[in-house]
Amino acid sequence: MSDSEFPLVQFMREGFDPVAELARIQTEQPVFPMEIPGGQTVYLVTRYNDVRNVLGDHDRFSNDFGNVIGLGSTQEDPGGLGFRDPPEHTRLRKYLTPEFTMRRLRRLEPRIEAMVEEHLDRMEAQGSPADLVESFALPIPSLVVCELLGVPYEERAGFLKMSTDRFDFTAGPEASLQAINDAMTYLTDLVARERLDPGEGLLGQLLREHGDELDDRTLASMADGMLTGGHDTSTSMLALGTLWLLENPEQAAKVREVDGYVVQVVEELLRYMSVVQVAFPRFAREDMELQGQPVKKGEMVLCSLSAANRDPHLGGDMNEVKPYRDTAGSHLAFGHGIHRCIGAPLAQMEMRIAFPALLRRFPGLRVAGEVPFRKLAIVYGVEKLPVAW
Repeated sequence: MSDSEFPLVQFMREGFDPVAELARIQTEQPVFPMEIPGGQTVYLVTRYNDVRNVLGDHDRFSNDFGNVIGLGSTQEDPGGLGFRDPPEHTRLRKYLTPEFTMRRLRRLEPRIEAMVEEHLDRMEAQGSPADLVESFALPIPSLVVCELLGVPYEERAGFLKMSTDRFDFTAGPEASLQAINDAMTYLTDLVARERLDPGEGLLGQLLREHGDELDDRTLASMADGMLTGGHDTSTSMLALGTLWLLENPEQAAKVREVDGYVVQVVEELLRYMSVVQVAFPRFAREDMELQGQPVKKGEMVLCSLSAANRDPHLGGDMNEVKPYRDTAGSHLAFGHGIHRCIGAPLAQMEMRIAFPALLRRFPGLRVAGEVPFRKLAIVYGVEKLPVAW
């Protein structure tokens, strides 16, 4: 098998599991060179310790989008914390960090609980069967992100389509980058409107407190990061997590009946699903070796989170869900290092509220048809989840 046979292996799954080729690569060549269109070589890193080391080393690896432009992209820099290096990354993150402490996020908890109950009421009223993605998994995170940012209600449908499109690689990478540009155009306009009349959302609050320090484009890129991290990822986790629980009724019963059990289940499902399949690309700042593989300055390194979180060196049964395993708190589902997802506590809160509420409202919930999984997407998930009760 040649290296170039698997240029998309990091985006492929078989049900919940990474494809067998990815496990083979992890065993035989954990830093795997792949040629991408245009002739450039990128290196896929698959083992837990190696991935953790790369993600945590911002001295030797850069996230700067300028490196992507250097590979021939004609797209405008989408901004966002994920494409920034210190000291700019440090400066911008400090504005957001206070808004994502658990103390601040608890003010959203009653609203999230209300959203969950409202959509369960709607599902119950519309009756069985239903598509859980359309009825529950998609609208809950969508509304949370929109409410967090302060997106006007009448503009939410178009805004959220931009988020979904950026993660769909079936139309090619240019279409994904175009969706990013469309979202940035919208968000820049929204920030300009918020600057004139700040609302109660995150954008309004940042403008009131730091408006003189942040220009419209920078604020829009920060909002885009919230969209990227908080919408499609949480939708996928709610759908995949529900599917797994329905296929494991003894675990579903514990989540439904045992107070607090959902906390452990959520952490283990985050590791097991790893819906964000690869981290933001890193670029070598210097010539180096990774596991004996030479990497030249400027070359791209991709870290497979789905492979790293299943690394057999972490335990003998990493392809199974074990809610009380010791590694539950050290998974890489949210990344690692200075670029670890700042919205992780909010995503965890959504799942801890949504799973028990869903299972208690519909104790007889079951899968009621074929479940189509996504293909070749950075964020893994299902297209729909037919259920009945």
